[in-house]
Amino acid sequence: MLVFNSERPFERLNMADTVKVQWNAYLQAGRLLLSDMGRVLMSVLADDARTHDIFCGPSNRSANNRAYGDGTNWSQFPNARDRLLLGVAKFGLGRKDVHPCVNWFKGVRIAADGATVRDGGPFAPNRSVVLRAEMNVIVVLANCPHVLDDRAQYTVTPVRVSAWRGPVTPQDDAIRNSTLESERAFLNVEEYFRR
Repeated sequence: MLVFNSERPFERLNMADTVKVQWNAYLQAGRLLLSDMGRVLMSVLADDARTHDIFCGPSNRSANNRAYGDGTNWSQFPNARDRLLLGVAKFGLGRKDVHPCVNWFKGVRIAADGATVRDGGPFAPNRSVVLRAEMNVIVVLANCPHVLDDRAQYTVTPVRVSAWRGPVTPQDDAIRNSTLESERAFLNVEEYFRR
């Protein structure tokens, strides 16, 4: 998943700041997705999966070529990077706008020796994540196998996405006030909308 400020798409999800500001590299309920301008793009309200990857980025054509034989966008085995490129193109964006992303439901852990290890399950069906947009955002999704997926078959699980309009985040919100850094990121959003 890629996320952009819909009014100024050059502001986008920044995985490095998301990790650094929260002192945590594992997304779960209560965490923020931060932009490169220090603003909250989205908050994670609920998460019963707790297996998400912000280390590896999207799969690419060469990885899919090696794993499945043909990783081109219009093949049976499309890769996430090219699918994301199709998604951003609908908003006038291009290759330079396919930035590091979140791989939801694709668990990756860093082992004690520093190795990147995929958590492949098996997992219970119908896992979910509830996100709250804190700004007007563009969300681009690609449903493709993870770059570290070692299964011989190209395997994707159906994804259902729902969106609805909710209330503005209140001042006493627990996520907003969880840390000084979180509060600052929300204040940055409010300052942006005051202009």
